[in-house]
Amino acid sequence: MSPELPATAPLGRYQASYFMFSTTMNRHPASSCAWALLWALCLLLSACEENTVEPARYGSLSGIVRDSRTNAPLPNVVITTNPATSSFTTDNEGRFTLPNLTVAQYTLSLRKTDYKSETLNVNVAEGPVTSVEIRMEKSTANQRPNAPNQPAPANGASSQATSLTLRWHGTDPDKGDSLRYDVVLYEGSSTGRQQLLSNSRDTTVAVSGLKYNTSYFWQVTVRDHAGETARSDVWTFQTSTFPELRYLFSRLLNGNTDIYATDGVANGILLRLTNSAFTETSPQLCPTRDRIAYTSNATGQYQIYTMNRDGSAAQVITTIPVEGYYNNGLAYHWSPDGSQLIYARYDKLYRINRDGTGLTLLATAPAGRHFRELDWSMLANKIVVQTIGANAYDAEIYQLNPDGTGLTQVVANLPGRLDSPSFSVDGRQILYTRDLAGIDDPTGRQLNAHILVQRPDGTGLQDLSLNKPAGTNDINPRFSPSGAKIIFVNVANDNITPPEVWVMDAVDGNNRVRLLQNAASPDWR
Repeated sequence: MSPELPATAPLGRYQASYFMFSTTMNRHPASSCAWALLWALCLLLSACEENTVEPARYGSLSGIVRDSRTNAPLPNVVITTNPATSSFTTDNEGRFTLPNLTVAQYTLSLRKTDYKSETLNVNVAEGPVTSVEIRMEKSTANQRPNAPNQPAPANGASSQATSLTLRWHGTDPDKGDSLRYDVVLYEGSSTGRQQLLSNSRDTTVAVSGLKYNTSYFWQVTVRDHAGETARSDVWTFQTSTFPELRYLFSRLLNGNTDIYATDGVANGILLRLTNSAFTETSPQLCPTRDRIAYTSNATGQYQIYTMNRDGSAAQVITTIPVEGYYNNGLAYHWSPDGSQLIYARYDKLYRINRDGTGLTLLATAPAGRHFRELDWSMLANKIVVQTIGANAYDAEIYQLNPDGTGLTQVVANLPGRLDSPSFSVDGRQILYTRDLAGIDDPTGRQLNAHILVQRPDGTGLQDLSLNKPAGTNDINPRFSPSGAKIIFVNVANDNITPPEVWVMDAVDGNNRVRLLQNAASPDWR
């Protein structure tokens, strides 16, 4: 018996199939098995629907974490993500990498001691690495350090030494904050600066080699651990005026000869006035005390130069060089009033103005001889000069008038070397040296050079080197400005030991006192 359905009820798909199946079964029992199989197959096919399965996609994230104030990379920052992945930490360069992340939006959380926590949303895309740069702020706001103060020397100080220590005071509102300093120094109106300190914890710095009578400006910059900076005011000081250094000399040091000035006091002032790769020698202070003359072979031949007493403003004043037999730039001298110089070149004696003008030939030496060492006395109104032959021991001493006339022999050619004639202060005596060993050494070596003094007429001869140590030579003598002393060089006769500058009494050669070691060609005014 078939089921009864309401006349108005619509038939669903499964209901219709069931109705047809039932009807068929009732009408054709023999075919029931075939219909049952067909009906089950229809149900199976009608139950199948399409479902799509997508594969997982991955990307990577990398970045760097920096301090928001200093821009310095931050190591050891802990990074976590949401959705959750593994926990990461930045390396020593502040960098991190998160590989194999499922493509999605992530929230990064960053933590580091003493810094505020940070969060950041990042979309990780498939394929190329997603890069980010993150900045973190200190958890507590840093305060700028106070400007350095309390300078020493005090701002505006004068008469300061050319070697001194600069000092200042630095503080920071943040207790315990570490401070570092930069210090710069400017000379006068110069735009160039000298960096005295850089990133130093010190609050003092030593400076040396400053110029005399010069204004200097300096400034200190302070920096705290967070990189905040503050600058001091620009402070100033002035060095003392140039000292009265009455002694000049030359010194051979490390294969180079230069000019020095000193006050002659033990552990006193010693200044190097020249510093070049050439030989600067035979310094002489002008009688007006404003310029120093010396000779230099910077041009390849010895020329006369002048410079300020502090070594500045050097200028060459000759074009015809100072040269001749055994004349390595030593044959020249100031005029008594400082307006001119006289000098020798071979057998010629010249006079020249201090500015290099007015070159005049004064005299010509006897045949076969060259002019060499000389002096010019105002009170005697005479020039005394050494003439020398081809051999160092072939020497004589003459005097002549300032105009070049009246060339007259004072000391004849004697056995041994004869050198360094000069006048006493009053012009009544002539100093010179002679090797009393009497040897005629073709190399110019002396064994027993003594300082002798006599009148220009040859009378009153006196030996001032009776107290000289054996095996040494007394050479290059000059009277002191007062005439009471003689300054000279004492050196061993081995031609190896460095020379020394000494002083002794002019009256008898007593009271010998060493003034300088490793020094030659002294001048005392």
